[in-house]
Amino acid sequence: MPEKTRERFLKAYEMASNTDKKFPPDVLLHFYSYYKRATEQNGFYIPPTNSGDLRSAFKVNALVQVKNLSKQEAEERYIELVEEHIGKVPE
Repeated sequence: MPEKTRERFLKAYEMASNTDKKFPPDVLLHFYSYYKRATEQNGFYIPPTNSGDLRSAFKVNALVQVKNLSKQEAEERYIELVEEHIGKVPE
């Protein structure tokens, strides 16, 4: 099952990367946080922040919200997000 999920995640990422659709900021943050959680290599990723950088603050908050997900759970949620907003991910 995990290998199948990984393959679908990669297909979902390709779909998301190639879409021309525009998404609201909250949806983009979900894409970002699930992707980062699913692909992290060396523990929990925190982007660099500059004081007053609102975009970085939102990214950090989004990552904190998904830190307890396993990589597989993050892949599954990313797939669900793509299917909700872009279209069916091939099996």
